[in-house]
Amino acid sequence: MNRRTFAAALASGLLLLTTAACAEGEDSSGRAGTGNDVAAEGTTELRLDWAYYNPQSLVLKDKGWLEDALKAKGIDNVKVSWTQSLGSNKANENLRAGAIDFGSTAGTPALLARANGTPLKTVDVYSQPEWSSLVVAKGSKLDSVEDLKGKKVAVTKGTDPYFFLLQALQTEGLDASDITVVNLQHPDGKTALERGQVDAWAGLDPYLSQSQIDNGSNLIYRNLDFNSYGFLNVSEKFLDAHPDLVQVVVDSYEKARAWIEKNPQAAEKILADTAKIEPAVAAQQLTERTRLDISPVPGAAQTKVLERIAPLLVSEHLVADAKDVGQALDTLYAPQFARKAAAS
Repeated sequence: MNRRTFAAALASGLLLLTTAACAEGEDSSGRAGTGNDVAAEGTTELRLDWAYYNPQSLVLKDKGWLEDALKAKGIDNVKVSWTQSLGSNKANENLRAGAIDFGSTAGTPALLARANGTPLKTVDVYSQPEWSSLVVAKGSKLDSVEDLKGKKVAVTKGTDPYFFLLQALQTEGLDASDITVVNLQHPDGKTALERGQVDAWAGLDPYLSQSQIDNGSNLIYRNLDFNSYGFLNVSEKFLDAHPDLVQVVVDSYEKARAWIEKNPQAAEKILADTAKIEPAVAAQQLTERTRLDISPVPGAAQTKVLERIAPLLVSEHLVADAKDVGQALDTLYAPQFARKAAAS
C-alpha cells in the first residue's frame, strides 16, 4: 500500500470515529485526497495556507474576515482551517497531498508544479515582491555573483530564491554546477549562513531582512525582475466543486490588500507579531520590498516573467519536456475570480 492510499484509508477510519470532534471544529486538514472533505453533517472544509511571505494571508487569518464573509453570505456549513507554508515548495507539497485547497507560492514554483502534474490553478496575484536576493554574512569577502564560483550556497530548491539564484548565475555565465547547492528550508539557510556553514544564501523575506538588520548580512546581488509574483493557487478539484467559495476567498484577499495599503503600520505589526520579528524587519519587508498596488488578475505581466524563467526548468531537468512547461503556462490561470473581485 503506498503512502497516499494508506493516508486515505486512515482518514476514512478517523472520520468514522471522530464525527463529533469534527463537528466541534477539530482541524483535519492533514487528511489525504484532493479537494474538500464533507463531514457527515454536510460541513465543507475550506483549507488555506498562511505564510510570512503572503501578507494578505496573515491579515485574513488574524482578523477572521474570511469567516465573516461566509457568514454574510449565509454560508454556515463551511469550516475554515489554516496551515502554515514555510515556502512555495511546502505549499505545493500540501496541494499535491490534498492537505490544503489553497496554497500561496511564487509564480515559478506554481508553473513548475503544474508542469509536473499538480492540478492547480492560479486565481489571484497577491503581490509583486522583491523577496529574494543573494546575501553573504557580515565580514565576508565575497561581493559579487562571480565570487560564488566553487562556493557553498544555501537555498530552498523549488522556490523563487532557487530560480533567482539560477538567473543570477547566468548573468556571469555560470550555472548550478559551478557552485555547491546546499538545499535547506529558508530559516535554516539563514542559520547556516550566520554560523558560517555556507558561503552565501539565496534568501527569502522576512528571514532575509532579519539577517540583514539583526546580523549585518550583506546583499551582494539584487534584481527585482528575477523575482516572480506572489500567486494564490487552488486545487482544480476544489475549484470545479466550489467556484462560489473560490470567489469568496479571492474577494477576501482583495479586501485584505486594500486594508494593508491603507494601514501599513498595522499590517507590519501583524507580520512582526506572527513571525516574531522586529518591527523594523517587518517594515522593510512590507514597505520597501513588497508591491501590492498591482492588478490581482493573473495574465500578461506574470507570463512575461515566467516565459523568461521557463527555459531554466528544462535546462535544470526539473520537467520532463519543454512542451510540459508550455502547456502548463497556457492553462495555469483562472483569472475570472480576480477580475470579478477587482471590478467590485
